[in-house]
Amino acid sequence: MKDFLIRNATAVLTGLGGDAARARGSDLRVRGGKIAAIGTLAPEPGERQIDATDCAIYPAWVNTHHHLFQSMLKGDPVGLNATLTPWLTATPMRLRPRMTENDFRLAARIGMLELALSGCGTVADHNYHYYPDMPYDSSAILFDEAAKLGLRFVLCRGGGTLSRQPGSELPPAARPETLDGFLKDMQRLAREFHDPAPDAMQRVVMAPTTPPHSMRPEEMRETARVARELGLRLHSHLSETVHYQDAVNDKHGMRPVEFCETIDWLGPDVWYAHLVKLDPEEIALLGKTRTGIAHCPQSNGRLGSGIAPVRALEAAGAQISIGVDGAASNEAADMISETHAAWLMARARAGAEATPYFRGGQGEAEAASTTVEDVVRWGTAGGAGILGLDAVGTLEVGQAADFAVYGLDRDPRYFGLHDPAIGPVASGGNADLRYLFVGGKEVVRDGRVPNLDVIALGRQSREAVKALLGRN
Repeated sequence: MKDFLIRNATAVLTGLGGDAARARGSDLRVRGGKIAAIGTLAPEPGERQIDATDCAIYPAWVNTHHHLFQSMLKGDPVGLNATLTPWLTATPMRLRPRMTENDFRLAARIGMLELALSGCGTVADHNYHYYPDMPYDSSAILFDEAAKLGLRFVLCRGGGTLSRQPGSELPPAARPETLDGFLKDMQRLAREFHDPAPDAMQRVVMAPTTPPHSMRPEEMRETARVARELGLRLHSHLSETVHYQDAVNDKHGMRPVEFCETIDWLGPDVWYAHLVKLDPEEIALLGKTRTGIAHCPQSNGRLGSGIAPVRALEAAGAQISIGVDGAASNEAADMISETHAAWLMARARAGAEATPYFRGGQGEAEAASTTVEDVVRWGTAGGAGILGLDAVGTLEVGQAADFAVYGLDRDPRYFGLHDPAIGPVASGGNADLRYLFVGGKEVVRDGRVPNLDVIALGRQSREAVKALLGRN
């Protein structure tokens, strides 16, 4: 279904900024998988119509940072109350080597389904489940599962040549790769899966897991050179906690962002997850180079890392997007939960930093600066821009018909709203998703994905978790 008319929406948010953040009119026409018109539209003869009375329409969310394999590692009590570094050892490093091919595929399906049911149409997954002589192709599995659901998928191919686990006798699935093996696989993936089109359904990104720990500096420089030669973007983790600051200072005598500049890992084709702990000089450098952020507020809160300075980054010129991070450090890995948290935490950070007038400050003025429209823009147009998907992320004529239709009339959390348009983000909770369209194709209808048995999937996940914990 690529030609239809959505009618009578209560509100249409566009993903754009300023006065353009809300569309004039309540109707949206789709032709050939693209938006043909927005406004107050009369039905054409024989045109299929969808009634959006008491609904808000948003651009489909663009999730710019995930670890889908972690959808099988939620709520692990061993690492539940740990901060980042001990959590890495307690949960993903301990359990990832036990995962089978079936576990990996099941985790990918669960994570993508959770995202789709929140209105997410594009998923960028930072997959670092690779090791020498791996018996299955985790990259191909991710592309396959995304295609089955009808989602746009960006593979951020992680991994590295160094291990952060102690000891020399590592299990096979925890062993590092060689640089040659890593780059050869990147070339294969670019050849088989990467589509540079602005509305691509498949993309590939160069994404060593984290610059200070995954590769040597000269190897990181080589990954940047090869990526740009292949026309690929670059992604990684950075400055999630004070540990990054200590580690880079100890090894290189500089700040983490300055270190990334020395290895050619800054620029408008680069984005980092987290960026929680930044000095003012680093914010300025990220802004000057137009480097991006995947803001992951829930995971940063869950791990006690802090709140990223997204408003300061945007003011400096950095690109802002939103990611849910892995479900092992975010048990609500969906875009409604994440954008709700992003709205609250940006305002909370500004409030925590507020200084009274008598001390030379500006009072509470900055605490009110982040709006729901800002968060929608970050989570849609911002993400699409960072991924280079310029035909996605906004509701404008000529753009890809990627959008979510949220019902506001069946859940009391939305009752009494003076401005129903903000409901999905401001009220949080479980979205009442009536429709999700990606490229004009229906992915979700009335909270369900056709031909996908969620009850059976839940049963399979419980059985798989039990088996996973039973392995050594």
